[in-house]
Amino acid sequence: MNKGQLVDALEARLGSKKAAAEALEAVVDTITVTVAKGEKVAITGFGTFERAARAARTGRNPRTGQPVKIKKTSVPRFRAGTAFKQVTSDTKALRAFTVSAASRAASATIGAAARVTGTRTAATPARKAASATTKKTTATRATTAKAATKTATKKSAATKTATKAAAKKSTASASTRATKVSTAGRTLAKKATTTPAKSAAARTLAKKTATSAPATKAAAKKSTAKTTAAKSATARTTATKSTAKATTKRAAKKA
Repeated sequence: MNKGQLVDALEARLGSKKAAAEALEAVVDTITVTVAKGEKVAITGFGTFERAARAARTGRNPRTGQPVKIKKTSVPRFRAGTAFKQVTSDTKALRAFTVSAASRAASATIGAAARVTGTRTAATPARKAASATTKKTTATRATTAKAATKTATKKSAATKTATKAAAKKSTASASTRATKVSTAGRTLAKKATTTPAKSAAARTLAKKTATSAPATKAAAKKSTAKTTAAKSATARTTATKSTAKATTKRAAKKA
């Protein structure tokens, strides 16, 4: 019988192959570690597991036949118990042990089945509790999600109102600036139209130009008359001179 067959045999008693494998692994591991530490593992009726020391000796290599020195070592040892030896050597004892082992296996299988059903019945309320907890968690998640969405919508509405207020403020400031500019232009226009000194100076200049215009015209006429008279006098003088010259020439010719 190997390890797999031993697990199958234990499965008939424990009701689960996994449980049988775990139980066998636990027993083997416990025995190995305990013996390696130098302690004994005694199972009543079965035997004793212990560590034995071997002294240094001289051996031979089986291939070459040469002598080889073997160091001092420690090896595990199993000593069978009295019941194990008796069952192994006596046929009647083997039959009695087989019957008792079968009865123990039957009782073990019944207990395993009861344990399995008990675990199933115990698992149902646990499953119900788990489902209830999952429902609660989903409900809480849904509520938190709704609250988060509500807060997000509130924040978005607040931002929208803030942007509207900012736009209103900007338009109001622009309108106030425009009104200020328009009032400044009006005041400048009023100032330009209501400067009496400048308007009076302009009026006096206009009067002076109007009065000086005929005087300049008369002076121009007088100057032109004088120039024409001087021109006529010079013409007369030149005419008399020319006639005198002509008469002198004529008298000279006659003489």
